[in-house]
Amino acid sequence: MPLSENDPVLTRQIIEFITVSNEFCLFTEKVETYSKEDIVEYYRRILPFLYLKGSLVKSVDPSAEDTSERFVTQEEWELLFNTLRNKLYPDDHFWVSSDMYDENAEIEKASIAECIADIYQDMKDFLMLYQKSFHTSKENAVHDVCRHFDDHWGPAVIKCMHALHELNLKVR
Repeated sequence: MPLSENDPVLTRQIIEFITVSNEFCLFTEKVETYSKEDIVEYYRRILPFLYLKGSLVKSVDPSAEDTSERFVTQEEWELLFNTLRNKLYPDDHFWVSSDMYDENAEIEKASIAECIADIYQDMKDFLMLYQKSFHTSKENAVHDVCRHFDDHWGPAVIKCMHALHELNLKVR
């Protein structure tokens, strides 16, 4: 099925989101070549943009759910996580509440590297699935990235932003 201007997987919002997601992934794949200051500055600027563009994408109902795939392996995720953690050392961890609406909630240790690696996994999986030639793959890519925005990478962006803001004040 060819893509048309009225196709829900080829909207302006999706194309803009693809562009930002791709930039995020390209930088992240070369993160070992950047300084700590450059890493903090880049993520501090792109993550709000990624969140905004992701929030504008409208989910689609896939016509065939069997074309949904994951591409980033556990080994790739761990390599990225360890690279980021080492680059940000000793400032990678921060503390968050397990439930922001419960004053008795436990405080948990979180990691900028873990947040970035999680976001990367969802963005890369989205991009890889979307670029497949099957229309159902594109539908599943949009559906999955919207679902993961709500329960995974969207909250990871929000969690990470405060830590990056504070870290930026420390490293500049």
